[in-house]
Amino acid sequence: MNVLIVGSGAREHTLAWKLRQSPLLTDLFVAPGNAGTAAVATNLPVNELDFAGLRKAAEDARIDLVVVGPEAPLAAGLADELRAHGLLVYGPGRAAAEIESSKAWAKELMRRAGIPTAAARAFDDAGAARRFVLESPAPPVVKADGLAAGKGVVVAETQAEALQAVDAAMTDGAFGAAGRRVLIEERLSGVEVSAHVFSDGSLALPMPFACDHKRIYDGDRGPNTGGMGAFSPPPFVDGVLAQHIFTLISQRAITALRGAGRPFRGTLYPGLMLTDSGPRVIEFNCRFGDPETQVLLPRLESDLLPVLLAAARGDLTGVEPRWDDGACVGVVVASGGYPGSYRTGVPIAGLDALDDDILVFHAGTALEEGGVVTAGGRVLTVVGRGATIAAARERVYANVERIRFDGAQYRRDIGQRGL
Repeated sequence: MNVLIVGSGAREHTLAWKLRQSPLLTDLFVAPGNAGTAAVATNLPVNELDFAGLRKAAEDARIDLVVVGPEAPLAAGLADELRAHGLLVYGPGRAAAEIESSKAWAKELMRRAGIPTAAARAFDDAGAARRFVLESPAPPVVKADGLAAGKGVVVAETQAEALQAVDAAMTDGAFGAAGRRVLIEERLSGVEVSAHVFSDGSLALPMPFACDHKRIYDGDRGPNTGGMGAFSPPPFVDGVLAQHIFTLISQRAITALRGAGRPFRGTLYPGLMLTDSGPRVIEFNCRFGDPETQVLLPRLESDLLPVLLAAARGDLTGVEPRWDDGACVGVVVASGGYPGSYRTGVPIAGLDALDDDILVFHAGTALEEGGVVTAGGRVLTVVGRGATIAAARERVYANVERIRFDGAQYRRDIGQRGL
């Protein structure tokens, strides 16, 4: 069976690494891929938003299944385009992907379905948004309505910071079209957790839980990023809470999407806040999380390919993935200056100095004559495994420090909240 993965991040490298282990696999391709995917698959020089190019590449390579990694091509309708030409796709169509591409639309879906979430209002007018902030009893969360690569959310500490976030998105165009509308939301208190499910359009099949670390600096300080690391499993999610989240949120969302005429085939990933009043949805995502994928798939003992195939075909009945009881901690190594401006083309050293049990998933990397160089903001995710979170943390941090490139930065507290 020939498989094409669309994307170029560490999430796609992790998917390629796991799918490469499948006995069902014949050839594996990644478009456009990175230096890491080149070691386990054939990279194709096709941009993830080049629909015609991806369709031709899939046809030329006689692809049996396309797995779409990032949210941008899903939101733009790549899955619809490929399905219209007879290709089997793991990933939701444009209408279903709106659960991520429009936070305002997702809020309305949650309201109709009775899915618990924070109170919020959407604004298309900056003046009205500013007045709402000034009238709010506490500093709110300001979110760009559309896709902003994980950087469109400001959890304001003060009213002034919230007003600045409104102006940046709506007046200054910091997020382009994605920020023309903003969602102003009450700030929730609690512990964040990521809940992933496979879906065939009707059924949701849960994966283990994970926790992301969004802020750039230790202690959850600084601006939001696409994610600076993750760990799995979080010890504060027991079986009772997991079932509650699955029933009340994940399966209910899949059912609501189907009822709205937008059946969802792919990975649905609600980001949650565990509050004193129970779990609340912060946002929905229409794909595997990054960096969560890097700590989830190493825990999957069984074959990933049959699961993705069953979901893409619309029938997960009887599919039972096996997950191990161990732990994973993943630390993102980023370019200096990220999430702001950063240099690329910086040589990376130390990748050959890591212990054999350490996994390294590439994101912003490229191959040059001299070796691997940086090519993005988030460069690598280094993953350690162990019987416990503490053991996995010890393994990963003993190795992260061996990777060197000019300006490299990473957090030193990933997984600490799981101890």
